[in-house]
Amino acid sequence: MTGPERRQQILRIAADEFAASGLHGGSTDRIAREAGITQAYIFRIFGTKKALFSELVVASFDRVADGMREAAGTATGQQALASMGECYYAMLEDRTSLLLQLQGLAACGDKEVRDAVREAFGRMWNTVVEVTGLDAVTVKAFLAFGMLRNSGAALQIHDVDQPWANGVGTRIHAGLFDHITSETNR
Repeated sequence: MTGPERRQQILRIAADEFAASGLHGGSTDRIAREAGITQAYIFRIFGTKKALFSELVVASFDRVADGMREAAGTATGQQALASMGECYYAMLEDRTSLLLQLQGLAACGDKEVRDAVREAFGRMWNTVVEVTGLDAVTVKAFLAFGMLRNSGAALQIHDVDQPWANGVGTRIHAGLFDHITSETNR
């Protein structure tokens, strides 16, 4: 394998490991064994376990932000928000990426991880604001809805036939957030 191919292999394996076990439970030894390399090689490429974890978590948030921007296209306002919501709904299929976000949030007791997650979350927030042009209250409601969907994906609600699970699985449609504005929610 070339260096870049090996790096991508490690990232794929580490994503599964950290999504399942988090920063502190994830094992660079398991990652190295699965990749057929030494732990020293992982550290030579990424520096530290925390740096590898943070890179994966940040990439997960950035994929969401980039996907939502692309999904909105030239739309703005509520229509852009609806397109972003549809994109996000499709992204729920990548459970590993969503679990990485949740693991990143769970590891925010560590200042370095917290700083990285804050920056990535801030970019996601700014993407929604820039693309939609909507106010902070509406953006907050949209992202809160998305975080609930993350929880639903983690809980695998599609396997649960209960009213609460069906409610969590509600899709985002144009107009869903029409009533949630800075004017109506002071």
